[in-house]
Amino acid sequence: MLWSDPENEPPKELRDAQNMLRRLGLLVALAMVLFMVVSGLR
Repeated sequence: MLWSDPENEPPKELRDAQNMLRRLGLLVALAMVLFMVVSGLR
């Protein structure tokens, strides 16, 4: 890395988008688990 390189910090919009995608992925995973449990009970 050169001394003139910017710091390895993504912009705020990118960090917000990554947090939103992480929450969305967690929500989808929980929904899949719930769906499998419900379908297993029938």
